Amino acid sequence: MGLYAVCSAKGSPGVSTASVALGMSWAGPAVVADLDPAGGDLSLRYRDQEGRPLDPDRGLMSLAASVRRGSEGADVHEHLQAAGGRLPLLVGVTRPEQVTALGTSWQHVARSLTTMPGYDVLADCGRVLPGSATMPVLTQADAILILTRPTMEELYHLRERLRGLSEIMRLQDLDAVPVGVAVLAGDRDRASVPDVQQVIAAAGLPATVLGAFALDPKTASALRYGLDVSARKSLLLRSAAALGESLRKLAATRAGRLV
Repeated sequence: MGLYAVCSAKGSPGVSTASVALGMSWAGPAVVADLDPAGGDLSLRYRDQEGRPLDPDRGLMSLAASVRRGSEGADVHEHLQAAGGRLPLLVGVTRPEQVTALGTSWQHVARSLTTMPGYDVLADCGRVLPGSATMPVLTQADAILILTRPTMEELYHLRERLRGLSEIMRLQDLDAVPVGVAVLAGDRDRASVPDVQQVIAAAGLPATVLGAFALDPKTASALRYGLDVSARKSLLLRSAAALGESLRKLAATRAGRLV
């Protein structure tokens, strides 16, 4: 199955909420992996089917411990928890020192996620910076989705991150991972989507604007505290479903196959 990295170029434009929205609307079984090195939110937001808090020690940290013991083919399923009994999550770190403790495990964690049978993995990688701990996840992903707002400042940072990713892959002699961009836009900002593509094309950068992630504050707020099935009919979840389909097609261009 596939590994899809979801991230931002600057600030915090709702990567965690977007990853959950993608997971809820994904066409097929999906896992949301909270890999944000700045600290995960999902274990704090959600509860299990019985309403109990999720276990912060069962997730990324326990998976990393497993691969460190030599189980590179570790069964990721053993480290998942189901938010509300529905959406499988790999909960992330809760303390900064845990990121340091992961060390070289990131490479093996990424490999385990790319080979997870039966599920696509949506990896919340938070904000992408040069030297980011999650770079092994991005370079091994089937596709990358970068969220941005259509502002001059954010588009500048987007251009710099795209250049940086291309250079890292060139220096490491890796096949380029296809990059899609989702524009966080309200009804009044929908016209900005082609404008963002024009900016990227003018800079000669290897990225495709896949569409708009609808700004839907009511649904976004609801998803921060629960996984209401009725939210599937919302503008946010419908835009997530369309982006998910485009993201899978983008990944297929790298694999040279149709979805």
